[in-house]
Amino acid sequence: MNLIVGLGNPGEKYASTRHNIGFMVINKVFKDSVAVEKNWEFNKDFNCMLFKSGDLIFAKPQTYMNASGFAVQKIKQMYKVPPENIWVIHDDIDLPLGKIKVRIGGSSAGHHGIESIMRETGSDAFVRFRLGIGRGKQEEKTGATHSIQRHSVEKYVVSPFSQHEEGEVRKLIKHAAKAVETALHKGIDKAMNEYN
Repeated sequence: MNLIVGLGNPGEKYASTRHNIGFMVINKVFKDSVAVEKNWEFNKDFNCMLFKSGDLIFAKPQTYMNASGFAVQKIKQMYKVPPENIWVIHDDIDLPLGKIKVRIGGSSAGHHGIESIMRETGSDAFVRFRLGIGRGKQEEKTGATHSIQRHSVEKYVVSPFSQHEEGEVRKLIKHAAKAVETALHKGIDKAMNEYN
């Protein structure tokens, strides 16, 4: 059993923001992997948009980013999913826009959704599909190594992608969905080799 989780914030207000790239990618994976007539279903027990197909569970927690771990832990318990079979698709401000990194375990790097999952599941052994959203103008002025203030980060991640970034975002969604599909069909190591 594999649990594939896309992270984001629920509601129209956040739909096209940087923090929701995880939702955008899992929607693409879902569309490409599941029969066309099927759709997401809201599961109130998990507070999550959910779809189960064979040994795959697709999930979009509706708890807001900072509490994503509550839904993940409940699904993990219900379906007895081992941590290494939990794959989390999320934004990463430390990667340039369009860059993808697949990794197993490690720290949260300050990502509140990842922190929540680690805290609630008691493990860091899950797979992360890290999707670069860049640092915007701050990056251009100061370079990627500059640490921007927490308030600025929180404001930036809930901002929408700009018009000139749209082409790069479309490519990112397409490539990230392919990375997940590669991992499903050929294994995590193959996905890491091809996309890191």
